[in-house]
Order: sequence, then structure tokens, then C-alpha cells
Amino acid sequence: MTAPFVSAAAVNAKIEFGTPAFIRTNCALFAAGFATFALLYCVQPLMPLFSESFHVSAASASLALSLTTGLLAVSMLIAGVLSETWGRKPMMVGSLFMSAALAALSAILPHWHALLATRALMGVALSGLPAVAMAYVGEEMHPRSLGVAMGLYVGGTGLGGMAGRLLTGVVTDFWGWRAAVMTMAVLAVFCAIILSRYLPASRHFTRRPLRLMPVARTYALQLHDGALPWLFAEGFLLMGAFVTVYNYVGYRLIAPPFSMSQTGIGLIFAVYLCGIVSSAWVGSLSERLGRQTLLPATLGLMLLGTALTRANSLPVIIAGIAVLTIGFFGSHSVASAWIGARARSSKAQASSMYLFAYYVGSSVVGSVGGVFWSVGGWPGVTGMTGSLLVIAIAIAFKLRAITMQAADSH
Repeated sequence: MTAPFVSAAAVNAKIEFGTPAFIRTNCALFAAGFATFALLYCVQPLMPLFSESFHVSAASASLALSLTTGLLAVSMLIAGVLSETWGRKPMMVGSLFMSAALAALSAILPHWHALLATRALMGVALSGLPAVAMAYVGEEMHPRSLGVAMGLYVGGTGLGGMAGRLLTGVVTDFWGWRAAVMTMAVLAVFCAIILSRYLPASRHFTRRPLRLMPVARTYALQLHDGALPWLFAEGFLLMGAFVTVYNYVGYRLIAPPFSMSQTGIGLIFAVYLCGIVSSAWVGSLSERLGRQTLLPATLGLMLLGTALTRANSLPVIIAGIAVLTIGFFGSHSVASAWIGARARSSKAQASSMYLFAYYVGSSVVGSVGGVFWSVGGWPGVTGMTGSLLVIAIAIAFKLRAITMQAADSH
């Protein structure tokens, strides 16, 4: 029996919304994003426990996350390059399996510095997924479906961030934080299997030999683009502000007058569901209204949410976290798709540079926020993050002007 004829056009066609390939691809990427953020942020609600168990300050406890995100940021610059040689899918699958193994190891190590070392190595291992996933979406998705696909991927990261925080809080109250971290490792293994089985092999990617000098020139070219450096700055600011609020709100809520349990704090992070919905919706909306219009609006929501968390009423604080989360996922979805659309070539390097800035913001600003907490309490934390968001909004209007100027010139 002869094989059915498949035209070159069908083989080379990009993945479009509504097709079976779109469903399989986004299920796989959703699982990958879920696992990445579950592993990354499962330690965030545990920081007050780390302070108590290992006798470290809030700023020191934040290193369990900041070291991971810091090494992740640096390593992604290399991971994006290696994926050009090793291939997109093998890089992502290997990254996730290795990260799950390191998470399991961190759950059984007895000493604080050993835990920190393992979390740092996890940052290196995880680097093979986020930037490569963004590049994969930019290469394989039809331009009409790019915004929706990126929004769904970001939604998966949102669900993972929520599950990492929520499940960790619940399991910790029953069996301790080590069992909670081990639970995240097992979930990550299942997600890695889904990614390996359902993600289609790349059709619009050509392997290239590893040459460091051309790669260095490629990174330099990204910085000469009129808009990309401003988008990189947005990643630093929006992620730095977001992660700082989430890092230290647990310290506020676990203390009087709120005196909440780990489960209660974990349940508050269910507002991540708002982010999951908003990321896909904003991604779709950006195709109609324009990224330059939506980015200032979503950043404005982040600023409003931050202001609401200064209230002394728990319902208002929860509402503020929800608004902040909606704004963050909307902003990240828009900026991520903008990077994929703006970078004409070397999309992996452009994505890597955006995520480098994004995770440096998480690492540096997230730890500096501990100093503001120690000195100024919650008003100090929100004053710092609010200032960063004002700068981000100003940059968003700068990007809008660049886009409109480019449109006028054509």
C-alpha cells in the first residue's frame, strides 16, 4: 500500500486556531508552562516557614526563589543558543525532566545552604523551557493564532503558579513543606510526559551549528532594534513588581491582625485563575485592539491592584491581589507576543533576552523588596513596586509612540 500523498504546502503550513494540531500543541505547552511555574514558585508561600525553620531573615528566605530566577535568567541566554543546535522540543523535554529531579532532591536535603544550591541548579535546568517555548510558538503558529497561543501558554504558567502556591500551602499544613515540594516534583514528571508525547516536532526550524561569535552579534542586534530594548525593560519592571508583592504578602497575612494559616494564604493565590483567563482573553483582544493600546491599560491594572493591597481590610487586599494578577498576566501575554512579532529573525535569542530581563527583575527586585519590608513594612514594599509600575507605564507609552511612528512612515 502506498503512503498517501501529502503536499509540501500541508507539511509547511503553520498551526492555526481550532485545528487538532493547535489543540495538541497548546495542551503540551500548557502542561509545560504549568510545571515550570509550579516548580519555580512552590517555595514562595513557604518563605515564612523557612525563616522560622532555618532561622533566616525574610530577605535571606527569599533566596530560595531569587537564586532560582537569577540563574534561570542568565542560563536562558545560553539555552536559547543551544536550542538552535539541539532542537526546540528535545531542549524543552529534557529541561523539564531534569528540573523535576532537582525538585525531588531539594525536598529531602536537610540543610539550608544545600536547599539553596539545589534551587540554584534548578534555575539552570529550567532555563531550557521558557525562552524556547516562546520561540517555538513564534515559529510554528500562524500569525493569526499567535496572540491566542501565547495567551494560552502564559495561562498555563498562571495555573502552575497558582497550583504551586495553593497545593503547597494545603499539603504543608497536613504533612509539612517537604511533602509539598515532593508533590510538585511528581506533578512535573507527569507534565514532562505530556510534553514529550503531544508536542509536534518543529516544522519551521532549522538546526544550526553552534558558533559563539555570530550568536553574540545576534544578541547585539536585538539591542539596536527601536522597540525590543524597551520591551526587555518592561519584562524587568512588571515581573519585579509582581513577584515582590507575592513574596512578602505572606509575611503580612500570617501575622496579626490577620493571623492566617498556610492553607488560607495558599487559597488566596487561587486568584491566579483570574490571570489564566485574562492572559488568553487579552492575547486575543490584542489582535483586534493592538498591543500598543492594551499594554498601558494592563500595567495600569497592576498599579491599581498594588494600591488596593495597602488597605487594612482582608477582602480589599484579596481584591487587590486579584487585580494585580489580572494586570500582570495581561501585560506579560501582550509583551511576549510583541517580542515574537517584532523579532524578524533569531526569535529564540529575542525571547531569551526578554526573559533574561524578566527573571532578573524577579531575582533582584524580589530580594530588594525584603529590605523594604524590613525597613518600611507593607507601605515600603508597595511604595517600591508602585514606583516601578509608574516607570513601566511611561515606557508603554513610549512603545506606543514608536509603533505609531512606524505605522505613519509606511
